[in-house]
Amino acid sequence: MQVQPRDYSIRPARPEDLDAARAVMLDTVYRDFGTGYVPRWHGDVIDPAAAYLTPARHTLLVAVEPEDGDVVATAALDALGPVHPPNPLEVAERFPSGTTAQLRRVYVRPEHRRRGLARRLVAELLAFAEADGGYRSVYLHTDPSVPGAENFWRSLGKVVRDEREDAGGGQGIIHFEIPMGQ
Repeated sequence: MQVQPRDYSIRPARPEDLDAARAVMLDTVYRDFGTGYVPRWHGDVIDPAAAYLTPARHTLLVAVEPEDGDVVATAALDALGPVHPPNPLEVAERFPSGTTAQLRRVYVRPEHRRRGLARRLVAELLAFAEADGGYRSVYLHTDPSVPGAENFWRSLGKVVRDEREDAGGGQGIIHFEIPMGQ
């Protein structure tokens, strides 16, 4: 029996979910990104409680499989805008910390993809950002080499900078703004 998207439970992560959420995130950075754990990029993965559960304006969501209760997807939001460097200066200036909701760690285990989970998780993050009242924009960046990532984010937002078009290709990252109130 194939699990339908509506059958998954999506909710804010609880302390008891953090090990499973961390496993989803680490599996993704090793398998899909090929970088493995890089402390300067993935500190939030190692300590998601400090990054997402403690700060009032941050959140970490999990999608839980209905059959066995396993965490199969994650999505996070924080109030930290992109930092320059390594991000382009104009991107950092356009999305300042405090008023920018940055989407992070929207990861779905491969066997649970193509079921609408990422789209549902992003909708929940956007609702969280709107309810906060202090966010003026929603930002994210993605690595276009990850299968499906570029098309997924293009379906939800607007490209504000594609580093592949820069001289030398930059980091090869695509920066997006996602409209609130969709």
